[in-house]
Amino acid sequence: MLTTLAIANYRSLRDLVLPLGRLNVVTGANGTGKSSLYRALRLLADAAHGDVVGSLAREGGLASTLWAGPETLSRAMLSGEHPVQGGPRKGPVRLQLGFSTDELSYAVDLGLPPPQRPPSAFQLDPEIKRESIWAGGTFHPAGVLVDRRNHVVSVRGDHGLDVFRSDLDGFRSLFTEVADPVRVPEVSLLRETVRSWRFYDHFRSDAGSPARRAQVGTRTTALSHDGGDLAAALQTIVEIGDVEALHEAVSDAFPGGRVEVVARDGWFEVEMVQHGLLRPLRAAELSDGTLRYLMWIAALLTPRPPALLVLNEPETSLHPDLLPALARLVGRVASRSQVWVVTHARALAEALADQPGHVGFELMKEFGQTEVMGAHALEVPAWRWPSRG
Repeated sequence: MLTTLAIANYRSLRDLVLPLGRLNVVTGANGTGKSSLYRALRLLADAAHGDVVGSLAREGGLASTLWAGPETLSRAMLSGEHPVQGGPRKGPVRLQLGFSTDELSYAVDLGLPPPQRPPSAFQLDPEIKRESIWAGGTFHPAGVLVDRRNHVVSVRGDHGLDVFRSDLDGFRSLFTEVADPVRVPEVSLLRETVRSWRFYDHFRSDAGSPARRAQVGTRTTALSHDGGDLAAALQTIVEIGDVEALHEAVSDAFPGGRVEVVARDGWFEVEMVQHGLLRPLRAAELSDGTLRYLMWIAALLTPRPPALLVLNEPETSLHPDLLPALARLVGRVASRSQVWVVTHARALAEALADQPGHVGFELMKEFGQTEVMGAHALEVPAWRWPSRG
């Protein structure tokens, strides 16, 4: 389980350290940084897949994702005596992401490549300056197990850190380039943990949604990001998952309702029995909200739960009456997977607050940077970034 999330200089997240629980709920007004926090988690996941530099490029490059405010905020700026203004940059360009689990911590530091002669066309292409994996939550040189500085990777040996590789490309992460489960088991452990994270932020429920049509079914232990393999995912839960939880989740939201998967010559289609109707409704006939709710059931009751489930605005298209049932379903899932929920719906946030393991973060902005409202009440863990020196 993640115990700490740390982000520095990513969009409005100038310096944010969050203590995490089993069920983490992020709320706040538009523009306070909820989406940036969600994207930062995705960037960490992309690092484990070897695509963090590519992801930054798709966001417009490092220059577009960096904190856009001044390098430092003086007391006079904070008090309003002086206008907020910048000056010549004193420190290096850097974007930092990190997390701690129950046993290990990880941090990555991204910046710009040094000037080259002759100049390179990739001069603005970000590169990884440092990556570290250490034991425990607070960084200390003695606890470092794997350390990457620019092109050189060192691993902990009997007499300190020994060079393991010295030829890493600046755009490659040690998660993809250091694959030795015997000499460097920490990399393999964290890589597989982070690669198991699942993100859901857009389920298609329009008239042309694949979930509304019959599809060839194959065993599906993780619902696709658009929900197109809904029927196969539900049938997989029926055969190798918690079918009782499936039925309870449906009846909790739709009293007297039941969902079934009809299989004809290998083609699967979702049908739903509803109280008072003489025949089941096919997926093509369901409302957007009902179809999306079935997708959330399929995503959350996966027979192969990940280490982390991240849900972005799960209330979209749902009737307010469904939110308490969704909160109970999320709370049930949080007992076996850590869950992260970003929501605009106050009713959903309040319902989730009643679930075990809940930690709430209401974001606000001050001087352009994202902060947690009432942060003084949180037990913010100690966090130190590995230096480049």
